[in-house]
Amino acid sequence: MRGLDRNRAAGLAVGMAAALAPVAGIASELRVRRSRQPLTDRWAGVPVERRAGTLLGLSFRPLQAESFGLEPRAALRALLPHPFEVIRLGAYWNRMEPAPGRFDPSELDWQVDAAEEAGKRIIICLGPVKTFGYPEFFVPRHHLPEPLPEGSLIGPAGHASLLAAGTEFVTRVIERYRSRESVIAWQVEHEAVDPLGMEHSWRLSAGFVRREVDAVRTVDPGRPVLLNGFLPTSTPVRLMQWWRSRDQGDSLSVAQDLADIVGIDFYPRNAVAERGGVGVYLDGGRRPWQQGGWVRASRWACDAPGRRLMIAEGQAEPWEAVTTPPDPARHEMYSCRPEHVIGNYNEAIRRSRPVPVWAYLFWGAEYWLLRERGGDRRYVDAFARVLAEA
Repeated sequence: MRGLDRNRAAGLAVGMAAALAPVAGIASELRVRRSRQPLTDRWAGVPVERRAGTLLGLSFRPLQAESFGLEPRAALRALLPHPFEVIRLGAYWNRMEPAPGRFDPSELDWQVDAAEEAGKRIIICLGPVKTFGYPEFFVPRHHLPEPLPEGSLIGPAGHASLLAAGTEFVTRVIERYRSRESVIAWQVEHEAVDPLGMEHSWRLSAGFVRREVDAVRTVDPGRPVLLNGFLPTSTPVRLMQWWRSRDQGDSLSVAQDLADIVGIDFYPRNAVAERGGVGVYLDGGRRPWQQGGWVRASRWACDAPGRRLMIAEGQAEPWEAVTTPPDPARHEMYSCRPEHVIGNYNEAIRRSRPVPVWAYLFWGAEYWLLRERGGDRRYVDAFARVLAEA
């Protein structure tokens, strides 16, 4: 082959490699596996990373407990004796304001009382529009007689009545609990400016969220504000999130503009489809090209004093192609096995170095209790191992 032909061939090869690289990257993140896997004891042999001062905790979802057939008070009582430091609780607007002019904080009262009695530090997610836990949308119908228009950006000018009602609710919640020393932070919204999963395409605008944050700081200027965001861990999800939030940035970028504490929601493995017991999974969280979000968040935390970075949700329950995590007898789900409770924690701790995250909250505690009720203690025991050995 002549030199020119060799150069052309080399150039063509480089071009083809560059063109195929994204496809190869996506392919390396895909897994096709049986959704139900046999039980193992791998979790017992996974080393636990030392946490270097990181606070450990969990989120409590009373609605998820109910969906599993668990009694919420009993579920919280079962979790609180574990020696973790932080618990995140939700103020669900439509449950605390079931009718116009009626404010009923009793459901959150007993949760705060129980957590405080157990010596936990408490983060309260105020919402108001979005709060953690399915369906994540908790606006009372009397404040929103018509659904929010799909495909739209919900801004303060076009939705002034919703903003006013939401900030009034947030103010009442803060005024009720701000005297509690156990309450250490207020979370505003949940994944504030991202679309509500795949079910809705409307989004809160950054301006709407800014007004909510300003209201919180006016009522309680002494406590930090937390905003959280979903960290894409696979190329398809990262591209979709970029496309859907390209006009104002995603929730993590808005959090870095508005919050004192930025919370990362970290889910390394999730199912995108399932048929006949076989699932298709995205699993790219440990790929080097997926670390940009970690780097940007860590830089943000280091750029100014007083900033904190945390894992608001560390995956510790299955994320399958259904809304409610399955609970198969004598099997475990591929998307999050008991060893992943430890492994996902380990990965987040390693990625956050050299500056440790302020806190790591495990996501899925109600699922652990469901499994324990069926005779499988391995999820609870994996969590206990982290608490004991980190």
